[in-house]
Amino acid sequence: MKYKKAVSLLVYSISILAIIATTAGIFSKSGPGEYEHISIRGETVTIFGKGIYQDMSVDVAIQGIAQDVVTLFIAIPFLLTALYFARKGSLKGRIMLSGSLLYFFLTYLFYLTMAMFNPLFLVYVLLLSASFFALILTLFSLYSENLSKYFHSRLPVKFLGGFLIFNAVVIGSLWLQVVIPPLFKEVIPIDLDHYTTLIVQGFDLALFLPISFISGVFLIKRVPIGYFLGSIYFVFLSLLMTALSGKIIGMALAGVNVVPVIFIIPTINLITILCSIIIFINILDKVNRDIVVNL
Repeated sequence: MKYKKAVSLLVYSISILAIIATTAGIFSKSGPGEYEHISIRGETVTIFGKGIYQDMSVDVAIQGIAQDVVTLFIAIPFLLTALYFARKGSLKGRIMLSGSLLYFFLTYLFYLTMAMFNPLFLVYVLLLSASFFALILTLFSLYSENLSKYFHSRLPVKFLGGFLIFNAVVIGSLWLQVVIPPLFKEVIPIDLDHYTTLIVQGFDLALFLPISFISGVFLIKRVPIGYFLGSIYFVFLSLLMTALSGKIIGMALAGVNVVPVIFIIPTINLITILCSIIIFINILDKVNRDIVVNL
């Protein structure tokens, strides 16, 4: 019970701040419109020129708006629904809450470090801080329990863990193809535009893909922490892949060629959602009713 009020307050704050950030991203339109900019590397970059993202390159701004739509209409309602069930002591609710908080943490970590400075800077700071501390408190309430005993023995750990490993290896390989060749050729990576470095690739390779790989290995071995990390990561990955699918659709609507990723990412998205469903239907309800509310 000691974390209940703190987590609730943080989640409500995240929801309000995220509504402010996403609506500003979606509906702000002021600015001169698209224009060409010569970066410090001598590259010609097309700048979006409108709204909160007016100093971003066109492709990145379009993706940001698309993710704002997903966050506003899917992630925020999901977060509040998860909080509702978590407050009732539901294990499923706390797993949902942890996964959704990880999504908000990653989202606004990227917004704070990659987006060009704009009037929402302090909003991004507060969102990153609130999601981090809410996530830590929620994880504490889950990690204190051996989650493996709450799952049915028929849970297909090899399939679920194998997919998490596959996700880490495939995405990691794609990012390394972006990073490594320019290092040997001593050139700037493609599509860097006017940004400072490869933010997404860096955080993925350093943090989020290793978590996916380790979770998969531990889940296959039926180590208790594998159930803890794996179940949370699948909820997070479902929301993240939904956002990526939204980005691809947004780029397609803007006339960008998105073949073949328009088929690949939504397929992976559906698989992650399916895996999340498999996890939740294999949580033992009888044991779940005995859980003490720790939030």
